[in-house]
Amino acid sequence: MTEQPRALESRFLMDLEAWLDAPHLSAQTPAGGRKIVTVHGGTFAGPKLRGRIVPHSGADWALTRPDGVLLLDVRLTLETDDGALIYMTYRGMRHGPDDVMKRMSAGERVEPADYYFRIQPWFETAAPGYAWLNRMVCVGQGDRLEKGPKYTIHEIL
Repeated sequence: MTEQPRALESRFLMDLEAWLDAPHLSAQTPAGGRKIVTVHGGTFAGPKLRGRIVPHSGADWALTRPDGVLLLDVRLTLETDDGALIYMTYRGMRHGPDDVMKRMSAGERVEPADYYFRIQPWFETAAPGYAWLNRMVCVGQGDRLEKGPKYTIHEIL
């Protein structure tokens, strides 16, 4: 007899908005189209933490696979309003129907429901007040804005 699997539960952690520079490397490699994009700043806010992305403290080593899926590989330093530093890294992917992705590439605003954009963030900090971040699994849903991505991030309970 097979039991019904227990549904995952989550709790809102924060919204994070990253502001991107233009790619400083963009090349076709054997793995696909590689772009390296510096994150020049941004903000984050949630019920238990808020602050900014330390300017120029990270980048996205993005890869567009031959099947059109964009793979994200991002590293950032977050600074909370009370001065704690938090290393954040995430991997993720973005893809959707060809017409939607073409509109997005042309700079058109596309509704997040029209494409798939998810990340898996991890946190690392020595700040005692934020040590709880070191012990959680999170998932984020993305939205591509003019300056860069905005993520709504949830802790998986």
